Amino acid sequence: MVASELDGIIRFKKVGIAMKKKLPIGISDFREIIEDNYYYADKSLLVKELVDNGSKTVLFPRPRRFGKTLGLSMLRYFYEKTEQDTSGLFHQLAIWEQGEAYTRKQGQYPVIYLTFKDIKSRDWAECSIKLKEVISGEYLRHKSLLNAEWMDSHEKKVYREIIDFHAGPSSYENSLRKLSAWLESQYGQKTVILIDEYDTPIQQGYLHGYYDEVIDFMHNLLGSALKDNISLEKGVLTGILRVAKESIFSGLNNLEVCSVLVPDYSTRFGLLESEVEAMLEYYEVGVAPEEVKDWYNGYVFGGTTIYNPWSLINFAAKWRNGLQPYWVNTSSNDLVRQILTESGPEVKKELERLVQGESIRKTVDDNIVFRDIRSSVNALWSFLLFSGYLKIKTDTLVEGIHHCDLLIPNREVAVLYRQIILGWFETSIHSEHHRMMLEALLNGETDTFEDIFQDIMLKTFSMFDIGGEEPEKVYHAFVLGLLVSLRDTHEVKSNRESGYGRYDVMLIPKNPCKKGIIIEFKKAKRGETLEDAVVAALRQIEEKNYESELQIRGVHDILKLGIAFEGKKVCIRSS
Repeated sequence: MVASELDGIIRFKKVGIAMKKKLPIGISDFREIIEDNYYYADKSLLVKELVDNGSKTVLFPRPRRFGKTLGLSMLRYFYEKTEQDTSGLFHQLAIWEQGEAYTRKQGQYPVIYLTFKDIKSRDWAECSIKLKEVISGEYLRHKSLLNAEWMDSHEKKVYREIIDFHAGPSSYENSLRKLSAWLESQYGQKTVILIDEYDTPIQQGYLHGYYDEVIDFMHNLLGSALKDNISLEKGVLTGILRVAKESIFSGLNNLEVCSVLVPDYSTRFGLLESEVEAMLEYYEVGVAPEEVKDWYNGYVFGGTTIYNPWSLINFAAKWRNGLQPYWVNTSSNDLVRQILTESGPEVKKELERLVQGESIRKTVDDNIVFRDIRSSVNALWSFLLFSGYLKIKTDTLVEGIHHCDLLIPNREVAVLYRQIILGWFETSIHSEHHRMMLEALLNGETDTFEDIFQDIMLKTFSMFDIGGEEPEKVYHAFVLGLLVSLRDTHEVKSNRESGYGRYDVMLIPKNPCKKGIIIEFKKAKRGETLEDAVVAALRQIEEKNYESELQIRGVHDILKLGIAFEGKKVCIRSS
């Protein structure tokens, strides 16, 4: 091959790479994505479902970073009547193949578009200002209404006061209803109202102590705009949660809530497996699909498996850096951390089970009241599900109530849980003591391990309830929390079958030449010494042949550890 031919091939390959669509990291404006040739998984059939749906208002609760803002932006460009023809944005998309019943609606309606996703304030005064700024900005976008001859002087005065932040609270609370009526008068068509991340201010109010104030404002704002509004064509809201119908959407009987529990619209937010495979192939990602699934898959919306688009887009752009968490590192997880850290021992024990890969059975309610998250265990697990920190394994509907087996979705989310669990112990355990204890365990130094373990337990167990009927479970959860940081080098298994029974805890080294560890717990019974109980624990390990699983894995250096306890007193022996 001559040099000129080789140069031509190299140039062709470089052009091919350069011509690939850009990945839309952090871009949620639909028009920018289409016009600037960014990669786009076609979700335009959301329009068809909305048109076919008879509900006047639809709420889409989805976890953050699942394409809600982009979806609403797409709806805005589809519906909004502007001086410029925007139909070209849709000519290559699926909605344009659905016929005139849908395409004739493009560009025909006035649109009110608000996003509350950036309203994150520490007090109600600041939050109130930011809410008014968002509303004022939308009034400013439609300021040509002030030139309308049909608008009287009083209406224009109210309009200007809202723009200039001089209006009273009631004017802002009724602002969307008024604006929709004025827009209908101007365009001769009813108004489409799109509200993105409506519950962000509510979450902030819950976190920072102004929940009642923000609930009252949002109740009046949304109720006025969406309830019995004769100027409303269609209302679409997105958020993470459906915040208690009785407190926010009181009396709004035309609202349809399409949560992750129902099949409707289940494919319109997030990426389907086929869409992920197409994207990874397009960008020639050199990582096995099974590994990608292990890290980023696991969400189930209405029975459909869905991937987190934020994680997948970032991974496709940086796959040579390896698989790593993107979603849990994007924005604050303060609310999740705060709630779980302040939770009781039963929640902590169940979280340990989840980290071990087990499921927990819970009643799930999509009608969450924020006040109940700390006081109601079911509300807590429902919140974690709808926020994207858990997934549904099975869902049984009994008399309208969802009974679900819940799991941690994937490795990316498991990273956050492990960070939270380690945080519990770091608040009361000196990190150096923790490191020394694990080092002693892995080296088989039982006496050193016992001394440090006893010291840590005495300082830490005030956060656990060890006076109940099943203290073994509390010790079990406590030890699993201490061992969670070993997951890079060991499999940490719990309550699994091996030999002729089920062991309590097993550490299986990923390098079979390293030491494997079996731990069995025993509570000293009445009239029994700690020595008697620890001997019984070691005898059970032998009699039940728990070591068989380690031997099958090729691990032959095995430490068998019995841990006996009575209250806060501990005895540890090995064989």
